[in-house]
Amino acid sequence: MKTKIWLIPVMLMALFTIAPVAYPASAEKAPAQSANSISDRELTAFVNAYVDYKRIQAEYAPALQKEKDPARKKQIEQDANSKVKRSLDANGLSPERYNRIFATVNANEGLRKKVLKQVEDERRSS
Repeated sequence: MKTKIWLIPVMLMALFTIAPVAYPASAEKAPAQSANSISDRELTAFVNAYVDYKRIQAEYAPALQKEKDPARKKQIEQDANSKVKRSLDANGLSPERYNRIFATVNANEGLRKKVLKQVEDERRSS
């Protein structure tokens, strides 16, 4: 049995509540976006945003887990979400487009392997 490697999506309002992407019911019924409809530029932007997201998550998760004060916890989440939003903006992606690319990558094993290789390369170079 093959084990699939899943990337973690950006969820701006719940950055550290990692769960499968919640897509609207209409999106579940829509045919999966073709890997061909993702340009190389978008794929590179996705990889950059994903690497940024993981770095931001690693930076903020410990403080968020330790924090007991709900107001302070909310502020930490807002700070992290702000950084994620800036990364998406800098990479020319909306949260919706990022999530659509994410879904396409996860639905296509060949594309997923390609993206994971690019993520690995980007992490090494940054």
